[in-house]
Amino acid sequence: MNRIKLQEIFDRTAFPHTSGTAEELKTAEYLKALCQELGAEAHLEAFRVPMADMEACSVTADGGEIPCKAFYGCGSGDTEGELYHMPSLDPVSLAGARDRIVLLETQGIGFFGYQDLVRAGAKGILFQYGNMFYPQQDIDQRDLREHVRGDAGKLLCAMIHSSSAVKLVRSGARNIRISVRQHEYDGESHNVIAELPGKRDEWITLSAHYDSTSLSNGAYDNMTGCAGLLGVMEALRNTGRNYGLRFLFCGSEERGLLGSKAYVRDHQKELENTVLNINLDMIGTLMGKFIARVSAEEALAHYLSYMGAELGFPVAAKTGVYSSDSTPFADSGVPAVSLARIASPNVAPIHCRYDTSEVLSMEQLQRDIDFIAEFTRRMACAACCPVSREIPESVKKELDEYLFRKRKPD
Repeated sequence: MNRIKLQEIFDRTAFPHTSGTAEELKTAEYLKALCQELGAEAHLEAFRVPMADMEACSVTADGGEIPCKAFYGCGSGDTEGELYHMPSLDPVSLAGARDRIVLLETQGIGFFGYQDLVRAGAKGILFQYGNMFYPQQDIDQRDLREHVRGDAGKLLCAMIHSSSAVKLVRSGARNIRISVRQHEYDGESHNVIAELPGKRDEWITLSAHYDSTSLSNGAYDNMTGCAGLLGVMEALRNTGRNYGLRFLFCGSEERGLLGSKAYVRDHQKELENTVLNINLDMIGTLMGKFIARVSAEEALAHYLSYMGAELGFPVAAKTGVYSSDSTPFADSGVPAVSLARIASPNVAPIHCRYDTSEVLSMEQLQRDIDFIAEFTRRMACAACCPVSREIPESVKKELDEYLFRKRKPD
């Protein structure tokens, strides 16, 4: 795939395309068309996602209004209480949360933290986003995820800018009021699925997510991964393969891996014949190191390191869980590996207005694609897949913690 074609992919998707929106569907249709141009059969597969239309939201501090964005899915209503700044969710801090509006120093919250706040009697939550020294005062749009809320009730949640949070603490603000009116409903997101069959009815599934966050074009995170899938498809479409290649472009990853979770839920039979998942999440940056996070036997990590040494392509490989669409596959018993080129957020930021193709190198992206395509070719053309269908106990423990089945030790 030449540089001009690669750049065109980013130019054609240079707009926010968030979960469940018309823009996300437009991006899915575009990726489907590109797959078909490369000779792969492709289709869209819909799945449910929670959606909301925000009708009104406000946060006031001692009567003065603060710019905010309420969380989708946190319910509607009004709540009022004393401001309580909580730098952490330790037991001592939680003891003071009852009947107060909690100000956290984070952009979101996990399952156990949210459950702790509900049990502690918090009346509402303020989160913060952005850098107070940047000229832009962006506020990200987030949602109270269903798997975070669980069976607990809904607390009104809102995001404010970090500069506003600092002012609240510095001024000693006392009374906070959060007001939210929203219409919540079931919407649709889509996975794009394309196939290049092999000689056997067994498959290697390659995945990457294509949705973005509300402020971001999602070039680095993660149209680069989608370009990677297309590059592998182009490189291997005319190669004789023992294993078929299934390409999964996931929707709604940014809201908790919803697309890949829907895929493994709805394709249990196919998973029995899936020997490996290769997930691409953020490649092709001018700077940064290439990593492989292997949710499978340790031998695969060694293999990737050795292959990188053979080809003169450095790979930092180790076993573990990567926060991306490889996780639901590994949790379903399919050996999985996530491949990424991780750059400092100072040069390649994500989840913000600066995630554009300007942070990328088309030449480096092509080099990354070439390595991934060669790895995929070796696996797909193997006499039998060399990766054992076994998830190590250490990885299972990480999966339990990542998926909130067990609380991670402090």
